Amino acid sequence: MAAPIKNTSRLSLAMERTGQWVFSQEIPTDVIVEVGEANFNLHKFMLVAKSNHIRKLILETKESDVTRIILSDIPGGPEMFEKAAKFCYGVNFEITVHNVAALRCVAEYLQMTDKYCDNNLASRTEDFLSQVALTSLSGALVVLKSCENLLPLAHDLNILQRCVDIASAKACVEANFPSRSPPNWWTEELTILDVSFFERIIVAMKGRGAKALTIASAIITYTERSLRDLVRDHSGNGTRLIEPEDSDIRMHQRELLESIVALLPVEKAAFPINFLCCLLRTAIFLRAANSCKTELEKRISIILEHVTVDDLLVLSFTYDGERLFDLESVRRIVSGFMEKEKSVAVFNGGDFGEVCSTGMQRVAKTVDAYLGEIATFGDLSISKFNGIAILVPKGARKADDDLYRAVDIYLKAHPHLDEIEREKVCSVMDPLKLSYEARVHASQNKRLPVQIVLHALYFDQLKIRSSADDTHNNNMPGAIATRNQLEADVSLVKENEVLRTELLKMKMYIADIQKTTVTQGTSANKGSLRKTTFFSSMSKTLGKLNPFKHGSKDTFNIDDGAVDITKPRRRRFSIS
Repeated sequence: MAAPIKNTSRLSLAMERTGQWVFSQEIPTDVIVEVGEANFNLHKFMLVAKSNHIRKLILETKESDVTRIILSDIPGGPEMFEKAAKFCYGVNFEITVHNVAALRCVAEYLQMTDKYCDNNLASRTEDFLSQVALTSLSGALVVLKSCENLLPLAHDLNILQRCVDIASAKACVEANFPSRSPPNWWTEELTILDVSFFERIIVAMKGRGAKALTIASAIITYTERSLRDLVRDHSGNGTRLIEPEDSDIRMHQRELLESIVALLPVEKAAFPINFLCCLLRTAIFLRAANSCKTELEKRISIILEHVTVDDLLVLSFTYDGERLFDLESVRRIVSGFMEKEKSVAVFNGGDFGEVCSTGMQRVAKTVDAYLGEIATFGDLSISKFNGIAILVPKGARKADDDLYRAVDIYLKAHPHLDEIEREKVCSVMDPLKLSYEARVHASQNKRLPVQIVLHALYFDQLKIRSSADDTHNNNMPGAIATRNQLEADVSLVKENEVLRTELLKMKMYIADIQKTTVTQGTSANKGSLRKTTFFSSMSKTLGKLNPFKHGSKDTFNIDDGAVDITKPRRRRFSIS
C-alpha cells in the first residue's frame, strides 16, 4: 500500500506546484484537464497556442464556461502532462535522458510541433535527443529503457530504433577498443534493459559483425544479473527457493530464460561449460520448454571434454543440495558426446571400440568420479547408476579403479542389496582392468559379490604363473585373452560339477537296484549275467561322460578315436 500513497503524494505535490505557476497569472482558469486521477485547472488560450490537439477538443465541446478535457491515455501520465503544460506557459523545466523520450511522445500526442508554433516542444526534445542523449552508450540505453512504457508511440516516432542502432554501434566499439576500465563495463550497462530490448541490441550487434565471444560476454552478464538467485550460484548448494512453481515470478523467470537461450550465438563453444550447466539446471528447475533444455544439452555435450565433476554436480542437485534432480539430462549429454566421438572415429576410419581420443578418456574419468559423488544418495536406483556408467565405452578406461571406487561407494550406501543386485551393480566394471592395489582391496572387500572377488584372485594367480613377457604385457589384447581364458575355465568347472552330480546320482541308483535284486531272491546266474551286462554298459556310459581327455585319477582315460592295441585299456568296474 506504500506505492499508491507515494504516488498520491507526488500528484498532490505536482498540483501544488502547478497551482503556484498557474494562479500567479491572476486570471481565472476556464478549462480543467483530467489526466488519470489528477485534475489541472488551466487557461484555454495558453494551451491552444501550443497544442493543436487541445484546440480541437475545446472546439468540439458545447460547454460555454468551464470546459473539462479528459486525457486518460496521454504518454507518461500526469507528470509528463505537467511538464507539457509548463512549456505552454513558458515555465522552465529540465529535459533529461530519463524524460526526453516521454516528452517527445507527449509532444506528438498533443500535436505540439513546429507546424503550429515555432520552436515547439517536439523540436526541443528532438534537439536534445540528437545533441545530448544519443551521443553516448549510457545515454542511449537510458532513453531506450524509458521507452518500455511508451510503446507503440516510441516505436512509431523511431526513437526505439535510433537508440538500438546507436547503442549497438557504440557497444561494438567498446568491445574492440575499451575506453574505460574494466574492459567489459559496457555489458553491465546493458543489464538495465528489458529482455525484449536487450534482444534488439544483441541482434543489431550480430548484424554489425560482433564476435561470438563478445555476444557471449554480454549474454552472460545480463543473465547473471537478471537471474541472480538462479544462475550466479555455481556450487549447487544455494539457498532454498520457496516461490511456488506457478507464481508470477517463476513464470517471468521462465520466459526470461527461454528468451536468453534463444539469443545464444550459433557458435557452440562460445560459452564456458559451467555457465551452460547453470543455465540447464535453471531450465530444469523452472520447467522450461523442452526445446530450451534440448538446446542447452546439445551445447554442453559438444564441449563435454572440458567438463568437471562440479559442473555435472550442478546439473544433478537441487538448489538446497539435499536431493537429486532427474538424471536424464546428464545421461543425454554423455550419450550425445559419445555419439559425436563415434561419428568422428568412423569418419577417420578408426575403430571406436578400440581407439579412444584423449577427450573421450578425460570424459570417462570425469564420469567415473561423478558416479562416485552421486552414489551416496539412497534414492539413486541401480538402473540409473548403471545407465550412466555403461555410456562410456570400455576402451575409454585405461583402468577401472575410479569406476570400482564408485561401485564400492554405491554398495556401501545401499547395504540392503541382495547378491543378484550387487552383481548387477558390479557388472559395469571389468575386474581384469583393476590395478594391483585395487585388486588387493577387492579381494578383501566383503561388500563385493563372490564372483567378483574370485575374478580378482584368479587374475592375480594367472599373473604369477605367466611368463616374464606376459608379466610386462598389460595391454588390452592380453587382458582380453586372459578374460576369455577365465571364462573358458569357469565354464569347464561348471561342467565338471554337473558331471560329478550326475555320477553321484548314478551311484545311488545302482545301489538301489542291487538291494532290490538281492531282496527279491533272483537266481545267482541270472543275477550275475544281468549284473555283468549292466556294469558293462555303465562303464561305457561313464566313459562318455568323462570331461578330462588327458588323464585323471578320478575318471577314465578313453579316447573317441581308434584303440591302441599295444597298450590295453584299463577298466575299473568298482563303483566305490
